[in-house]
Amino acid sequence: MLHPEKWRETIDVNSLRFNHIEIIEILGYPHAGNDVFHARILYRGTESTAFIKIERQTGADIMNEINILLKLPFVFCPKLLDYSLEEPRYIVTEEAAGERLSKILTDKPETDVKKYLSKQASVLSEFHNAKIACEPVKDRKFFHIPSLEYCDEYGLTDARIFLVENKPGNPELCFVHGDFHYANILWSESNISCVLDYELSGIGIREFDMAWSVFLRPGQKFLKTMDEVNAFIAGYKNPFSKASFYYYLTLIAVYFYPLGEDDYKVEVKRLIGEAIDLFYA
Repeated sequence: MLHPEKWRETIDVNSLRFNHIEIIEILGYPHAGNDVFHARILYRGTESTAFIKIERQTGADIMNEINILLKLPFVFCPKLLDYSLEEPRYIVTEEAAGERLSKILTDKPETDVKKYLSKQASVLSEFHNAKIACEPVKDRKFFHIPSLEYCDEYGLTDARIFLVENKPGNPELCFVHGDFHYANILWSESNISCVLDYELSGIGIREFDMAWSVFLRPGQKFLKTMDEVNAFIAGYKNPFSKASFYYYLTLIAVYFYPLGEDDYKVEVKRLIGEAIDLFYA
């Protein structure tokens, strides 16, 4: 997988004290909030490629990611090669084989995306069944109804009224990945080969985690229809509240609405209307 050349100033990765790896060559600098390096390394004497992530951004929680990866039993979790809980905190994971669904669809537009979304939901079900000791997820703005001023500015007042009147009470909590969307999921031979990025993982709301997984991001070429969303729902293996799912899909949409161009805004408003209709169905 190719990654860009250096695009901003970063920490000097060679200044870190590693326990189990030695850097041979930096191959690229993936775009991320933290400092991330794609590298060729020696891991206990064996050459490999890996990603080195170093805590940079405010709110980063590499310590949480390390603790989660040390406990999760799944084969599709990244292999943890090295880490530090002392500042500057870092985590080194082995590069996994696979491509993102966006790349697969670019290379093969005829791909049946619904089959992939169904499998995506099935794997998310496994995360939600995990019984591990961990902290509640950190609070995020996406969990809360935006202000009236914000919604008025973007013509989303009706959506806000819906959110205020139908906020779920006492939602069921479980282990959640926290950022289980297409950019953090790698596929190989039509199956998920690796799920990345566990900084936001913890005990949280099942239906929010599901909605976050399938909401349409700016520039995304799939998940533009409720048929695709419903293919995801059909693949989910655990009991859940459909009403809560459509509620959180609407809540997330309200926050994402201003992030894209006009065509994206049209798509998001349509999805908001459809989600609200399905909430009441």
